[in-house]
Amino acid sequence: EADAGEYTCDTGDQQTTAAVVVKVPPVTFVKALHSLELQEGGTAHLSCEVSKPDVPVEWKKGTSVILSSQKCSIKQEGNVHTLVIHDLNRADS
Repeated sequence: EADAGEYTCDTGDQQTTAAVVVKVPPVTFVKALHSLELQEGGTAHLSCEVSKPDVPVEWKKGTSVILSSQKCSIKQEGNVHTLVIHDLNRADS
């Protein structure tokens, strides 16, 4: 996107100008999330992979945003995003 704009070749007497438009493809999921059934007290690992590195993502439970805490760890390694939920209980379903 930063490369978009008008570019000019100038000979001193004459100029020619062209516009450059950079189209950015949308981010897609290469590997989607999968449902889990786990025992109370266990640990859930939810991972997905997106098509571009360093894309910010937001984890949610229903409509509530999940933040890193002792209960939930959020990790990103390249294109892979992982949510780890520790010490599972019924409220985590």
